[in-house]
Amino acid sequence: MKVYDQVPIIDEILEKWRNYLKKDYIPYKNHCCRVFNFCVALCGENSKNIQKSGIAAAFHDLGIWTDCTVEYLEPSRKLAREYLEGANLNDWIAEIEEMIEQHHKLTTYESKSGFGSGPDNSWIVEEFRKADLVDVSLGMIKSGLPSSFVREVLSLYPNEGFHMRLLELTVQRLKTHPFSPLPMMKL
Repeated sequence: MKVYDQVPIIDEILEKWRNYLKKDYIPYKNHCCRVFNFCVALCGENSKNIQKSGIAAAFHDLGIWTDCTVEYLEPSRKLAREYLEGANLNDWIAEIEEMIEQHHKLTTYESKSGFGSGPDNSWIVEEFRKADLVDVSLGMIKSGLPSSFVREVLSLYPNEGFHMRLLELTVQRLKTHPFSPLPMMKL
């Protein structure tokens, strides 16, 4: 499995949002690069999977910062859609929106649209969900990836306080919405 030590599509997209991310720019960028590497390893290396994984990774949590909310799935999807329309990648909108919408699903993703999931050039929503889970669990859940690969990616792209920042945001949300501290989670 190849570890990508540079992900130009993520760099390009996130540079536009640097002023929103502020001190969280490097922690978020590293999170995106880890998710990207895990997703590509799970779904297979081809140019479409690489590009789709990079775009989805860059946008999947971005609404936290652009809209200052932990109810960020819809704002993140909207940003991705605008990017894809501007890049004339309209055929990818539904899949990448679904990757963003389902990335915190606690159970296996099953497509309602008739598209599958996997390295056979079909939708890669489930692989993206698993990739985010590998990172959110700090590599404790590996989703079938080799331990050595997970360690290498985690080492190449250090956490830089990303998970602590998520914990801070969750605690803030808990104070105002005690019965809905994690609105982005799905069954």
